[in-house]
Amino acid sequence: MYKRMKLVDTVRVAPNLLGDDVRVSVKDALKAKLEGRVDKNIGSVVAVTDIDEVGEGHILVGDGAVYYDVTFEAIVFVPVLQEVIEGEVVETVEFGAFVSIGSMDGLLHVSQITDDFMSYDGKNGRLLSKTGGRSLAEGDRVRSRIVAVSINEREPRDTKIGLTMRQHALGKMEWLEEERRPKSEQAE
Repeated sequence: MYKRMKLVDTVRVAPNLLGDDVRVSVKDALKAKLEGRVDKNIGSVVAVTDIDEVGEGHILVGDGAVYYDVTFEAIVFVPVLQEVIEGEVVETVEFGAFVSIGSMDGLLHVSQITDDFMSYDGKNGRLLSKTGGRSLAEGDRVRSRIVAVSINEREPRDTKIGLTMRQHALGKMEWLEEERRPKSEQAE
């Protein structure tokens, strides 16, 4: 879930970044510091959008930079348990598919794709159902539900988000379109 949040932080602005407009320098320093950062409490900072207030600058002995207390607005992505999300398959592997769900990727384990057994076709880079004639490959759009979240602040790449498509109204978009069509059209 994307959220617009008002946050407070202290930011270091290096001497070479100080310009005519302090707000621009502070915003650039905040972007460099926070965008792409993952925090357990607020999620993944996608973008610093606006600076509300810049406090007095402080200079520490031995450091030529200026430290500002800043109140600002940011867009953050917070994966929420049981949230239904749509994303794109970015990679298929033997044990499942990785789905891009915004600023993070989630894992769709093979056991959570369909009720049918799924096998990996490494030659074509896709997952195939044993009896249903369905496949899942890179670039496919899917709708899934978040069933597990484990955020790792220190190593954001180790953050784990588990997904499922084994519920009603979830799955590959093409499968959902097929299910919506009347039975008479499906037979044609």
